[in-house]
Amino acid sequence: MPKSTVTLSTSLEQNKEAFNRLLPLSDSFDFITRDLALGDTPCFFMGLNGLCDLDVILRIFSEIKASDFSALAGSPCRNLPEIIQDQFLYAQVSFSSSIDKLANALLSGPCVLLLEGYGQGLIIDTREYPLRSVEEPDSEKVIRGAKDGFVETLLINCNLIRRRLRSPKLTFALQNVGDLSHTDVVLAYLKDNCDPTLLKEVKKKLSSLDTSSLTMGIQSLQELLVKKSFFHPMPCFFLTARPDVACSYLAEGYILLLCDNSPFALVLPCNLFQFTQSPDDYYKSPLVGTWLRLVRLACILISLFLMPLFLLFAGHPGWLPPALSPLVPADTTPFALFIYVLFVELGLDLFKYASAHTASGYSGAFAIVGGLLIGDTAIGLNWANEEVIFYGAATLLATLGLVSVELGDALRLYRLFLILLTGLFSGPGFLIGLFLTLASIITTPVFGKKSYFWPLFPFHWKALRTLLFRYPTFMAQPEDKNQP
Repeated sequence: MPKSTVTLSTSLEQNKEAFNRLLPLSDSFDFITRDLALGDTPCFFMGLNGLCDLDVILRIFSEIKASDFSALAGSPCRNLPEIIQDQFLYAQVSFSSSIDKLANALLSGPCVLLLEGYGQGLIIDTREYPLRSVEEPDSEKVIRGAKDGFVETLLINCNLIRRRLRSPKLTFALQNVGDLSHTDVVLAYLKDNCDPTLLKEVKKKLSSLDTSSLTMGIQSLQELLVKKSFFHPMPCFFLTARPDVACSYLAEGYILLLCDNSPFALVLPCNLFQFTQSPDDYYKSPLVGTWLRLVRLACILISLFLMPLFLLFAGHPGWLPPALSPLVPADTTPFALFIYVLFVELGLDLFKYASAHTASGYSGAFAIVGGLLIGDTAIGLNWANEEVIFYGAATLLATLGLVSVELGDALRLYRLFLILLTGLFSGPGFLIGLFLTLASIITTPVFGKKSYFWPLFPFHWKALRTLLFRYPTFMAQPEDKNQP
């Protein structure tokens, strides 16, 4: 919708014509329009069917038609807005003379009432968005703990945070992004508890975004905030769909971005160690939580290096100690192993995505039966061997053990890159690939010019140890809340 600088006039007919030119009031079936009268004063009502509470609309119509209301409306026209605001105690009412602002409000769900002889329209907040039930997110399931998660409705997500964090410092700043979509984006933070420089930078960036729409919601917002090249597959932002995780980051001084139509909260700033934590760590004892976190760190190394190292040492079995030589096949050529590894990598990815998009009732059986059949058939056709399938399955399990899907996808791309260079150029290829992979991770851009490796660089031991180890709650409070 193009921006308009036209303001309302005191003529109701002219205002109706302006809105008919701007919006398809008569062509689109979901617009609700009514010609009403407040006593002797004509008025025009507009709303969107499905985005506003019909019970509240019916109550508005009834009160407008009521005799006592009509008697009040017999006063001069300049008093009508005050009268309406006093009568509609069950709905928030605001005024605006901008046609563009009134149209944006109408398309967001509130109703608009225009009055004859008055150059301001009334915005009556009666919005009621379609809402799915609040359920635990599939990507962040926990055995113990809360079972609720963010949904696509922005107000509900803010309520889920407010319910847990009842601090007077908690602030939700609303920003409108997109010249076409006018998507609502909320900046959530604890006043006097976050980095003021970062907060100012986020507000400035949001207000200066030049885009027509946030087509893919929070993902589009990420790509607009930080522009990165194909050389950087690592995630630049940490996302969570759990309100308890979002509240813990707010309490630590981080800033959240919530986007309408997206069931995720975006955490600022981002660092690599955020992807090694899971909410399940905090719903278990400190010792068990520490063990799970160390296992997760090992999963990162296994996911990235197991298959490339297997391919490297299988081509050079003499590089291994004699006790470890049985771990690699001795009767297969390096080139054949390279083809086997590529086949298994692509095959496991195919099974992973096929089972993810299969109906939930069949996905488990599909993955197990399909894996067994294809694995046995591949070995029988000499497209793979037992060692390659075993190491490929171990790599897949390690990848699935990671909490962040974005981190797992990035590690898979790095792993394929290392496999290609190792298979083509052997040891030198592995070293070159390792150097380029580390360079890509180190130079990953993040918002606010913060360090991707904080608290490792710059070094902050007290913060680092709370990330590596699960400390009891009374010992895990951050010393410097503005540090991230």
